[in-house]
Amino acid sequence: MILRDGGPGFSQFAVTNVCNASCRFCNFSLNGINGREKRFVDVGESLSALKNLYRNGIRYIVVTGGEPLLHPCLEEILSGARVLGMTLVLVTNAALLSAHRLSRLIGCGVSSFLISIDAADPELHESHRGLPGVCRKIEQANHIIRQTGLRSTASVTMSRLLNYDALPPFLEQLGFSSVSFSYPVTRLDSSYLSFSDSDLVTYSPLELIEAFERVERLKTRIHVVNPTESIQEMKRLLRGEKQRYACYAGYKYFYLDWNLDLWRCQNWSRPLCPADEFDGSQRVFDGCTRCMLDCYRDSSVMHHIGVSIHNAYQSLAHLKVKSAVTALMRRSNMGSIRALMEDSDWVRHL
Repeated sequence: MILRDGGPGFSQFAVTNVCNASCRFCNFSLNGINGREKRFVDVGESLSALKNLYRNGIRYIVVTGGEPLLHPCLEEILSGARVLGMTLVLVTNAALLSAHRLSRLIGCGVSSFLISIDAADPELHESHRGLPGVCRKIEQANHIIRQTGLRSTASVTMSRLLNYDALPPFLEQLGFSSVSFSYPVTRLDSSYLSFSDSDLVTYSPLELIEAFERVERLKTRIHVVNPTESIQEMKRLLRGEKQRYACYAGYKYFYLDWNLDLWRCQNWSRPLCPADEFDGSQRVFDGCTRCMLDCYRDSSVMHHIGVSIHNAYQSLAHLKVKSAVTALMRRSNMGSIRALMEDSDWVRHL
């Protein structure tokens, strides 16, 4: 797929807007559900939409919410997506992740789990989430996941709740060997609600640069999934410096919501189209670097070399040798290769 179209894409898929946690830095919070229409995506319509996305090069689905385990028919959606040939990553707070439920999810084809962690202290994490006892559930779930040979990664929002130095031993105690940091978001323009103007995630540029440097220092103590090259790019963004890696959201990556509208990303003001109408003509690649949504920006850094190879191949096919050489000789390609090598083991286990 790399020569033909630059490699496979992914879509975030929010199967519901309902959550059972009360996080202060997220508008999906249980505390804000009053007055919001509860939505659970339809199974049949979901599978039709996913089938169309598969036809158009989407091979990875990151299943999220809200809290996706609240969807009453989640296993049907997962099983159907797996039959299509999609790789499934599930994002969860683990409050509903019993041994029996976990076994069913693995049986449905989930190959990797992202489990939310807010603090390096069990009491602080559980009180912020409003989920007493969830740390014990996470520890038990990770034990089972390890036994099956699958991978779970801690998904940690960069917030003022964090004690970065205490994080690695706490995560290891819970059974994690890797961590992915979600960069703080105070506003999103799409239907997605995982943002807040809370003081917990509101930083000055200098404060956030310092937080990124703390994340970088953790790389000697635990596997941090966010590539070093991407962290450097985010620091350049905060300093107002030129960006080296355009975001591939809308080109290789997408956001599918509970209305089955397909968006460029969670930070775009209007959908591209209904998912079952997507035919590739709606793709957008305009060099956007305006925000720091980690799921798109980090992936774009690693995907950059694949797109460069594709561009070179297409140029050669049209006898444009100079354009092919230019695509392959981009300075940013080496940074992309370093990012891929840094995360090769984690990517291989998705």
